[in-house]
Amino acid sequence: MLENRTGNLLKQLMAAEDLITSEQLSKVLHVTSRTVRNDMKELESLLAANGAKIKSVRGQGYQLMIESDQLFRNFLKESFHEGKDEIIPTLKGGRVHYIINRLLLTDKNLKLEDLADELFISKSTIQNDLKEVKELLKSYDLKVEKTGNSGMRLKGEEVNLRFCMSEYLFNRKLDHTELTYDPAALLLNEELTAIRTIILEQIRIAAITLSDISLNNLVVHIAIACKRIREGNYISAIPKETNDITDEKEYTVSKKIVKTIENTLHVEFPETEVAYIAIHLLGTKLLSHHALTDGEVLDFIDERILGLTTNILDEVEHKMNLQIDKDKELFTGLSLHLKPAINRFRYKMNLRNPLLDDIKSNYPIPFEAGVVTAGVIKKELGYDIHENEIAFLALHFGAAMERKKVSSKKKRCMIVCASGVGSANLLYYKLKSQYSSELEMIGTTELYKVKEINFNEIDLIISTIPIKEDIQVPVIEVNTILGDRDFAKINGALYSKKAKTSAYSSIREELVYLQKPFETKEEIFAFLEAELLSLELINSSFMDHVRERENVSPTCFGNMVAIPHPNTPQTDKTFWAFCTLQKPIDWGGKSVQFICLLSVQKNSTGDFQELYDVLGDVLDSPTIIQQLLKCKSFSEFKSVFPS
Repeated sequence: MLENRTGNLLKQLMAAEDLITSEQLSKVLHVTSRTVRNDMKELESLLAANGAKIKSVRGQGYQLMIESDQLFRNFLKESFHEGKDEIIPTLKGGRVHYIINRLLLTDKNLKLEDLADELFISKSTIQNDLKEVKELLKSYDLKVEKTGNSGMRLKGEEVNLRFCMSEYLFNRKLDHTELTYDPAALLLNEELTAIRTIILEQIRIAAITLSDISLNNLVVHIAIACKRIREGNYISAIPKETNDITDEKEYTVSKKIVKTIENTLHVEFPETEVAYIAIHLLGTKLLSHHALTDGEVLDFIDERILGLTTNILDEVEHKMNLQIDKDKELFTGLSLHLKPAINRFRYKMNLRNPLLDDIKSNYPIPFEAGVVTAGVIKKELGYDIHENEIAFLALHFGAAMERKKVSSKKKRCMIVCASGVGSANLLYYKLKSQYSSELEMIGTTELYKVKEINFNEIDLIISTIPIKEDIQVPVIEVNTILGDRDFAKINGALYSKKAKTSAYSSIREELVYLQKPFETKEEIFAFLEAELLSLELINSSFMDHVRERENVSPTCFGNMVAIPHPNTPQTDKTFWAFCTLQKPIDWGGKSVQFICLLSVQKNSTGDFQELYDVLGDVLDSPTIIQQLLKCKSFSEFKSVFPS
């Protein structure tokens, strides 16, 4: 069993994609670098017999190397899942989830003093954390009720309690394809397997398709129902809106699932529980347009959803100018997604998204389109959308943006090669193979014939020899045998070199604030608001829009970076303001020390993606972040920032 601190150290090593220094680890773990080095030695001796080792590179840091996947998995299972001791959370977000878990798992009163002792924090800190606990529980219509002697317990409808349990107790233990469990909190492993088998058999007979994520969610919800029913907790009533559920095919399937589970697990389900399971099937069944014609899709989806989809695409285009609003596949896919999703929104179901963090980090623009979509749904239907759902919506926008890239006009390319036909042909076919979607290869020519080229018919030249003449198109100079540097040159020219150069030059000294002592997100917002108002870059309502966007889904993207921005363009100019902190702070449950406040000009026709592409270089590199955090002057900062 790992000690708490050693366990947290291992988690950081597992999360790191590259070498990570003891200094970086000390900041995240809130210990000294010396403590990190001592703990590293202890961890290394533990890992030696468990399929892993720690690679140490002098001056660069540490990296976890897994030598036996099975041994290491067994070690993790034993260390993190089967032991009685939990890894005690150190950040506020982790403590908040811990408190919610404790409230959900007990029918007895919980005392503040006991929680403070468990978490090794003061009573005042617990009271502060409870404010966020109460806010999060509001979305499930649950309240923390005070009891005598500083005690508290959860209060709310059973159905809301279960939805909350599925998110905080069990869904956080779901892998992409496998369901793990806590024996003390749920059911025996064989009972979970039986539930899964019964569901699979009944949906197969009924020809209903569920995604793996939806299947796991349904297993969890039925497992929770079994546990709660055995403890004497029943769903007393289902909302009036569900009266028509009994006419649905999913209700019949739910009855069959329940009957088989009753016989197998010896649990008696009341009628209301059948409707509860039917709600889940209605909200999670997978609808695919690949087997339907456009006409059949229009017949299948009602006018209200088609109208909602149209309004969503109009609003996304208006606010973000992504030029994907005419994509028929996006319209169809989004409409089909919204049909079951609206059932989830209506009944406040949570469909866990194991890809949430990856989508936020790697597809920030599609995620923003999802945020805009959530705003339209809120305005038209009145439903608050969880960031899990926003990330699912983002996948549709991400796919549309990728389709747009593929269909974009190829750049017409002429090759200039001085070493003969053989090498020219090699270069020609290598480029044609590597950049089939980006380049249209016009042909090859010699240096002395460059002046004869019709520059109206090409967009760029790739040359193996310097071209000194002044010509009308960009020239990329490469080696005849292409290496990594050559590909990097070509990629830079094809994708974002111009955007990065422009963005780099727009970094302004008066908008770079280094080594600030702030300890909360609100302190940072207040400081930036005062600075930007004094520079007349924003109006008095700007930060309200930033906070509104933050409330939908925290803008922390991992790697200690947050990119706050308003929910809609608010300013007359595009700008970004940077702020680094002396110490990391909690930001939506993640550790953040590098903040980039981003504002895009109103009615801008520029590509919103460009600024995020530049920031992507920072997001993807822990090394760059650490270098930027050490900067004490603007000149240092600009020299480190990717250009």
